[in-house]
Amino acid sequence: MEQTRVDSQSGCLGSVKYQKLLLQESGSEEEEEEEDETESGSQEEEEGEDDMKTVLILDPGHPRALQANPAQNWQSRLKAWAGILSALLLLGLSFYLAARQLRPRGASNQDQEMAASKIQSLDHHPSGHHHNPGIYPHGVVISESDTCSILGRDLLLAGGNVVDAGVGTALCLALVHPHETGLGAVFWALFHNSSSNQTMALTPAPAQALAPGLGMPGALPALHLLHRNLGHLPWSRLLAATIALAQDGFSIDQALAEALAEQDAAGQATGLCPLLCHPNGTVLGQGTRVTNLGLAAVLQRAAQAPETDDQFLSALLHPLAEDLLLKEPLKGIMPTLEPALRLALPQGLLFTTPSPTAGELLLKVLRNPLQAGGLTSDPCPGFLAAAQDAYSGVTPAAPVGSILAAMDSEGSVLLLVSSLNSTFGSGWLSPSTGILLSDFMGGSQIASWACPALLCCGPEVDVLALAASGGSSAPLAVAKTLLSYLALQQPLPDAVTQPQLQIQLSSTGAPRSCRTTPPKTGAPNPEALLLVTTHAEHVRATGVPASCYPSRGH
Repeated sequence: MEQTRVDSQSGCLGSVKYQKLLLQESGSEEEEEEEDETESGSQEEEEGEDDMKTVLILDPGHPRALQANPAQNWQSRLKAWAGILSALLLLGLSFYLAARQLRPRGASNQDQEMAASKIQSLDHHPSGHHHNPGIYPHGVVISESDTCSILGRDLLLAGGNVVDAGVGTALCLALVHPHETGLGAVFWALFHNSSSNQTMALTPAPAQALAPGLGMPGALPALHLLHRNLGHLPWSRLLAATIALAQDGFSIDQALAEALAEQDAAGQATGLCPLLCHPNGTVLGQGTRVTNLGLAAVLQRAAQAPETDDQFLSALLHPLAEDLLLKEPLKGIMPTLEPALRLALPQGLLFTTPSPTAGELLLKVLRNPLQAGGLTSDPCPGFLAAAQDAYSGVTPAAPVGSILAAMDSEGSVLLLVSSLNSTFGSGWLSPSTGILLSDFMGGSQIASWACPALLCCGPEVDVLALAASGGSSAPLAVAKTLLSYLALQQPLPDAVTQPQLQIQLSSTGAPRSCRTTPPKTGAPNPEALLLVTTHAEHVRATGVPASCYPSRGH
């Protein structure tokens, strides 16, 4: 390895090689030093011999007599080296004692290593300043599983965009949270491109039934459509980590363990075996390691499938047809990407997903309180009247099972929501694919309480996106967060976790009453909700409950 330098005398360019400091070369350097010393000693001896030719008799105490005695000369050199070594040892000992004094008392090496690992795990900006939890300088992924949030974050680090990260996270959740989502689920999405200021919505195909009570799986066609139009990394790269996780195994977390216990208590766990059961038929508990080789094989086929929609879907549906003993090949209808619904507000543009989701209902209940502009001491009267009117005409809809978000510091964001229609969907596990199918009935558009929302393009340059899970309360959770923030000017994190606007529901799930509370006195938000927003060239993620929505960013 060479380093270019300028010779100070000639002004010409020259080169100097770095010395390789290898252990095996240290001995040769010492040998060279010894050879130099031997040569100098021999020169001194020759000079001594020349002098002896002139001075035949010397006083033993005379300085030149010492030069004439080689043995005494080497003894003096050894004494000098011994003194140097002693000084170095004393210096090293002093450094060691100083370090012992600086080390915290009572802290073992293991404790120090743990502390160091915790420090390294904190989020740091290249400039050296720290960030509060949930705030990241470049990008973030937030979902119901820490394993999956990490997987999505790693796709961002690999050069992927928010669509790559969101799709990879959704595939991971399909494996580790089969009670809420999966390859058999139906997906909706809201995507905003900060560069072009375009906002698109993913709409699933009309429901199809493979058999009575067994819905057509819609996850892979939907996620593939998002990636093909908006992703950056290779499609196979998004599937690789989940394939490895399905093959190597994942640990059942608390959310899945509780859902399995409830299913077992209701006597509805039989169809989940053998994947999620012990050999004796009891359901698995938290911490149990599970592999799903059938799902891994499906994802491997998906990674290698042709890019055309028909061939892609057919390659995945073939093993399902064999499980169900269907003679005719299955043909699925593909999802679509279309412009999102939009509501112009003084604070910017509010986007959400179109019908048959609850997006239109969300805009209806927010239109009057927010379009008026300015602040209001009590947005409840206008909001409650609009909400009761909107809910009076709604039809039964599918609850939202899983929600996730991926956002970068530029404001590009993907919100993904999905549903199996029921916990564990149909409760039937495909033996050859490891997929739990939904229980959506065929023949119509799938109505859903999903209403992911995004606010952008206003006087404030920040982008705000949020989504809620659950049934009829999901649109109201989004609405009261936005009203608390925009109408009551409550700080955004508090508007998510403890909104000033409080809504009470009737037994039918419709809003019954509304009231505002003073700041910091409202009840904690009972609905599951997540929010991502840009602020000061950073991105912030907040989830409710916080323990259920871990975020990972960089």
